[in-house]
Amino acid sequence: MRAPRFWYRPAGLSARLLEPASRVWDLCGWLRARRAKPLLVGAPVICVGNLVAGGAGKTPIALALNAMLRDWGIDGHFLTRGYGGALTGPVRVAPGLHDAGDVGDEALLLAQAAPTWVARDRAAGALAACAAGAGALVLDDGFQNHALGYRLSVLVVDGATGFGNGRLIPAGPLREPVERGLARASAIVVMGEDEAGIGSRAQTFAAANGGHLPVFHARLAPDAAVADFLRGQRVLAFAGIGRPAKFFDTLNHLGAHLAETVALPDHHRFRRDEALTLLERAHALRAIPVTTAKDFVRLPEIARAGVTVLPVTVSWRNGAAFARLLAAAVGREDIEPHG
Repeated sequence: MRAPRFWYRPAGLSARLLEPASRVWDLCGWLRARRAKPLLVGAPVICVGNLVAGGAGKTPIALALNAMLRDWGIDGHFLTRGYGGALTGPVRVAPGLHDAGDVGDEALLLAQAAPTWVARDRAAGALAACAAGAGALVLDDGFQNHALGYRLSVLVVDGATGFGNGRLIPAGPLREPVERGLARASAIVVMGEDEAGIGSRAQTFAAANGGHLPVFHARLAPDAAVADFLRGQRVLAFAGIGRPAKFFDTLNHLGAHLAETVALPDHHRFRRDEALTLLERAHALRAIPVTTAKDFVRLPEIARAGVTVLPVTVSWRNGAAFARLLAAAVGREDIEPHG
């Protein structure tokens, strides 16, 4: 789906009219949480999530966490719902066998880095991963799922958009009230500049409730080699992610010349003719078609060879402090991270 524009504007008529539906959404979420009996499995479970519908950078953060685990000799497995895929699982993702229609785009990206399990039933998926030898589990987008007991719960927040208009779905982008979410979080990661004041809000909330909520800062850094290649080039940029404009801005800041941009709904599934039309349009504009890694895995195979992907990785401002928090969560206090 594409997020309604009014979600990220001061609450107006549309938000007020939808407020009764938001109360129903809130009640349903509260009841699910009250009835849940979180399962503790044989490996530490790290949850990466957010409080809003749409992208905030969860998948890159999940990849960064698992890279830390791997550096410490821990066999981390990913666990995800497989949004957009048909398989309910538990199933271990097999790149080359499964496609985005089977397991969703995020699962395919995660599986390029480490063993990845898709399961609508997160508890069943966690048990399957542990049986396969997982030394730790990293959940991509599991904050509102209460099936498992989490050793560490990391909230990822876009520093530019924050929590939008502060209303719950469908009146706003929130999956649950901000205060309820902050109360369950172990840490906050603000992606990009904190224009929305997320860090101060989180710390104020924690102090008022007699606790401490660490806030970390990171950004998505484009691959240097691809960035050099695109600098000065005419490009047709297309993206079906939570905030396509953010991708377009990145290309612009790299020095690429945006001949045309095509914004698509999040998790958009490309038809064969649609993908080929994009390539033809790029050719007519004498431009290079460029997209995100998440969009690339949803392209039909026939269209991929003509498309340039701009990969991104997480660049931390206070990564060593975050690594210490993660190390403690997985029982590796002997680790002394650097950076």
